[in-house]
Amino acid sequence: MSEVQGRVRVQRVAYKGEIVEVKTTINHPMENGTRKDKEGNVIPKKYIKYFKCTYNDKEVFRSEWHPSISANPFLVFFLTAIESGNIYFEWIEDTGRVFKKSAEIIVES
Repeated sequence: MSEVQGRVRVQRVAYKGEIVEVKTTINHPMENGTRKDKEGNVIPKKYIKYFKCTYNDKEVFRSEWHPSISANPFLVFFLTAIESGNIYFEWIEDTGRVFKKSAEIIVES
């Protein structure tokens, strides 16, 4: 597997109070623990269990995922542009491994 990497798309500039679309994806194989390899051995479970988004250190979105979610999960949600700052994204694997990404947004009056 290539290095797991998250990608995000958030508009760079927004007006105060504007609803902003956020798109995220992560390239991750999402093994559910029931498949077998060519030798008949069970492939260990490994999947993104939680996704979290914070905007200027305040949590604005969180979701819990389960083993049956697809590989390379894609997520779209919306937030309200309040002030300029950073938006942080975290994908947390069931193994405890954390993948992070961030984006900056400029909010104009």
